[in-house]
Amino acid sequence: MRQRSDPAWLESQYNNRARVPDHAQHFERWAAASQLARAKGPAHIDIVYGEDVGETLDVFPAATPGAPVLMFIHGGYWRSLDKADFSFIAPALNAAGATVVLPNYALCPAVGIEHIALQMTRAVAWVCHHAAAYGADASRLGVVGHSAGGHLATMLLSCRWKDVDDDLPTQPLAGALSISGLYDLEPLRHVPSLKADLQLTPAAVKRLSPAFFPRPKGGKLFATVGLAESDEFLRQNALIRDVWGPTAVPVCETLPGADHFSVVEGLADPRGRLHALALRLVGLR
Repeated sequence: MRQRSDPAWLESQYNNRARVPDHAQHFERWAAASQLARAKGPAHIDIVYGEDVGETLDVFPAATPGAPVLMFIHGGYWRSLDKADFSFIAPALNAAGATVVLPNYALCPAVGIEHIALQMTRAVAWVCHHAAAYGADASRLGVVGHSAGGHLATMLLSCRWKDVDDDLPTQPLAGALSISGLYDLEPLRHVPSLKADLQLTPAAVKRLSPAFFPRPKGGKLFATVGLAESDEFLRQNALIRDVWGPTAVPVCETLPGADHFSVVEGLADPRGRLHALALRLVGLR
């Protein structure tokens, strides 16, 4: 294997749009299905959860009173995409009994990844304080994230929540489902198409890589990745299980036939493995 510091090799491993030539077709399907999901509702769009740029979220409430909450964090290498691109995941999860919350965040390079991670703590705090107003039960809260969103969801398991808001539980999360997540950010410092926007330093990598954190004291991580993804994404998925152990990461799976973009579509498929894992996270399976 070529060295992981080789920029050309890293580009081939981490440039997912180049690896999946039909990625634009996925985006088109997501946009159409998401527009339909918002139109059919019920949906509460662009609720402000904080005072900073990009701090809005959408709530898709389940019909069942006291439903658990799944908060989905979108990917895009912390620099692209929007919550509105992923409304399509909500209807199937609503039908299974979960309220769905989709937060936005500011994007790199206008802000750094650390800033985004802190925004996600504020989104969780908002859910804890306001879920009941939408008929949901914040004591059963799971976080799901795809790609960069998987990284952010995993980061949240290690948050010192009392430092965010003293009114929050010590661990408000039942767990996290990370889809194609990133846990060691060191390789991304050397990816030509990413490094200018992400502006990662060695110190930032240490602060922002869950693989370098102690295993969380509460909340479980379900780590998943598409079998058709790059060797590096497969390595990243195995890495978090290796360092946190099977007690903290009871699920570590590769999903057959899925690439970096098709994999997330499994959340919207009632027969899909990701759909089942998301529901399991909050006690619906």
